[in-house]
Amino acid sequence: MASSLLSSPKPCSSSSANPTSTPLRPRAQTFSPFRAADPRFSSHGLAAANPSASRRCYHLAFARPVRASMAQPRRPEYVPNRIDDPNYVRIFDTTLRDGEQSPGATMTSAEKLVVARQLARLGVDIIEAGFPASSPDDLDAVRSIAIEVGNTPVGEDGHVPVICGLSRCNKRDIDAAWEAVRHARRPRIHTFIATSEIHMQHKLRKTPEQVVGIAKEMVAYARSLGCPDVEFSPEDAGRSNREFLYHILEEVIKAGATTLNIPDTVGYTLPYEFGKLIADIKANTPGIENAIISTHCQNDLGLATANTLAGAHAGARQLEVTINGIGERAGNASLEEVVMAIKCRRELLGGLYTGINTQHITMSSKMVQEHSGLHVQPHKAIVGANAFAHESGIHQDGMLKYKGTYEIISPDDIGLTRANEFGIVLGKLSGRHAVRSKLVELGYEITDKEFEDFFKRYKEVAEKKKRVTDEDIEALLSDEIFQPKATCGTLGLSTATVKLIGPDGEEKIACAVGTGPVDAAYKAVDEIIQIPTVLREYSMTSVTEGIDAIATTRVVVTGDVSASKHALTGHSFSRAFSGSGAALDIVVSSVRAYLSALNKMSSFVGAIKASSEVSEGQRVQTTE
Repeated sequence: MASSLLSSPKPCSSSSANPTSTPLRPRAQTFSPFRAADPRFSSHGLAAANPSASRRCYHLAFARPVRASMAQPRRPEYVPNRIDDPNYVRIFDTTLRDGEQSPGATMTSAEKLVVARQLARLGVDIIEAGFPASSPDDLDAVRSIAIEVGNTPVGEDGHVPVICGLSRCNKRDIDAAWEAVRHARRPRIHTFIATSEIHMQHKLRKTPEQVVGIAKEMVAYARSLGCPDVEFSPEDAGRSNREFLYHILEEVIKAGATTLNIPDTVGYTLPYEFGKLIADIKANTPGIENAIISTHCQNDLGLATANTLAGAHAGARQLEVTINGIGERAGNASLEEVVMAIKCRRELLGGLYTGINTQHITMSSKMVQEHSGLHVQPHKAIVGANAFAHESGIHQDGMLKYKGTYEIISPDDIGLTRANEFGIVLGKLSGRHAVRSKLVELGYEITDKEFEDFFKRYKEVAEKKKRVTDEDIEALLSDEIFQPKATCGTLGLSTATVKLIGPDGEEKIACAVGTGPVDAAYKAVDEIIQIPTVLREYSMTSVTEGIDAIATTRVVVTGDVSASKHALTGHSFSRAFSGSGAALDIVVSSVRAYLSALNKMSSFVGAIKASSEVSEGQRVQTTE
């Protein structure tokens, strides 16, 4: 055995684990800055040239590490209830639905659309765009994503993601979901009902027979609307009776379910338990060959990624994940962790592979952080600031001699680039062409108008800094395009004068005195906006080093907004709204963040009022 390992090491994303799979070809890339795989290297071994070149994924057996080819098998043609290649694993991203249930992670419709476009570039198979029945704003957001993202091919293979909407097992929810997703080329309705004894008894207050009847009826109803792709989830499957689980899954398959999602709703199971659950469902559910088994693992015990991989190894061929692992409570299985684990340990997972373009992982992570307001901890796997940092002397010595000693994947594999490694170094003398080229290099697509607005901000910062880094560029770009404008002046007193421009173009000015400049500015904003709010969180970080660094502020506010419905319970709850801002001046950064959060809240309140007026008008007409 030892000699075998020494003589024929396998690269971690090689196709050799599945010699009968479809022909290999390079993955499609949307943006030009991501360098193509080095032609000197193949999946069969290591060329003698430059061992420290960027693309590699090391096999840490006794053998010398080898670099993996970036070539992957072709993504199989999408068929709702089957996958022609048994080794292909669909990635179902629920960042915009389950991820947005994180406290303070509310995104505007425009931000959701931007994230959805990025998820399509990333190559996810299914985008769960929201819970349309929860609010008119969410329905509109899902509909917009279905129309634009759900009909626009991306990449060399012309990939178009499935657009999915969540619904409880009732006709009102399913109607809303269908209205939202039906505009997509590949629409899907995802409906669910609880199946564990504790949920049926205490939450639903229904018998198992009643639950089965509702599930069958609602899956059939979703199919009757014309939706060819219906996913069913038995909520809290991890704590459900096995025989009952097999029975209800059999019945919904008969009713037309194409995907069966098995949620570990409270993150309770251990990896060997969850893997066995998937294997048992696959072995004991009649008709299971006519549906795809999926996983949805919560991270309450920190096991979401491990449970998801155990489920995939046991036969699940759809994995539900979120960018950065965001989600309710402790979050969900992390897309970047699951995808890179499959890519890096493919040979030990039976040759499994995904259609994800991993070079878009870093950008996707940063985008979700910016728009959700939820920043990852420095030691977060794959995308944390320290994920590719080496400070220990022993580690640094090993890295200088050969990078494979302490890196099992390359930063370049996930699209992580650094200004001091390659690319243009920007400063105050850089022109439009150089700045635009840097944006393309970083993977951003913006309109000419957005670029001109951004370029003005860039020049302002470049005049004050000797050098503008990639991190500065990203902070400024996000702030300029998606956040409100703010300027600041100090007079030595804790006073602030704020001028805001409303949607109608009217200017309003207010002055206030506070315990500090930020407090004064916030009070002035409150005087103009006049929306009762409570500041729940305030934090500030520097995106770069030095005293001239750009400050990024994050705030979370709450107000008297209770018309949002929880996706699982259906109960109304008061939402929290996050905002972020960036500027060289910390007061300006703080005001930008505060206005961003207030704009989200105002937009949400406006959508609720508009919906109420429509409902009232319909009621009056019905009465007459």
